[in-house]
Amino acid sequence: MTKPVAREPQRRNARSNRARILATARRELGRNPDTTLEELARAAGVVRRTLFGHFPGRTALLEALAEEASEALRGAMADGAERATDPAEPAERALARFTLLIWPVGDRYRMLLALARHDLGEERVAEILAPARAEVTAILERGGQEGSFPAHLPSAVLSAGLEAMIVALLEQVNTGALEDDGTRVTVAMLIAAGVPEQRARAVVADVRPAPAAQGE
Repeated sequence: MTKPVAREPQRRNARSNRARILATARRELGRNPDTTLEELARAAGVVRRTLFGHFPGRTALLEALAEEASEALRGAMADGAERATDPAEPAERALARFTLLIWPVGDRYRMLLALARHDLGEERVAEILAPARAEVTAILERGGQEGSFPAHLPSAVLSAGLEAMIVALLEQVNTGALEDDGTRVTVAMLIAAGVPEQRARAVVADVRPAPAAQGE
């Protein structure tokens, strides 16, 4: 009867170690994609055996990060789904809101996109991004019907192009060529979807939440 209680601290410790390893991997691989698992173990403050007990190889570690990124993306989408996908909201505002919603997740896991393509394959990356692409496609489809977006490309094709642009911009953040809180990227997203520049800037300024006052 007492064995499960005795094992619980060990389980908590294992969960804590796993979470710390993943957090360290996000940070260190973002700085240096060639960081070894041994170096990650030292940076995470665990012994090599502990890291390999959770992740027997680099692919297993990246797969765990991919699943974490997928969960974070779904969570962000769920948190803002009511506003971002509300049919009563103009599609250009919905697209701006959705981009602002998912950019922080993409920024957090941007190093994974480049690494996953090499280690996990394009199909796994596409699987991670599929929910976001589906939402953007639906917004573009509605915007075409409303007249918010010109019907110069099929919605699914344009959505794929916008996804590629976002991924390319995240890679520019990796290189240090771009630093953005999501505002400029969202303006670029709307422009690429066919919204005039001044209108795009006005929509993003209106949709973007005001920064919280200090002390709140």
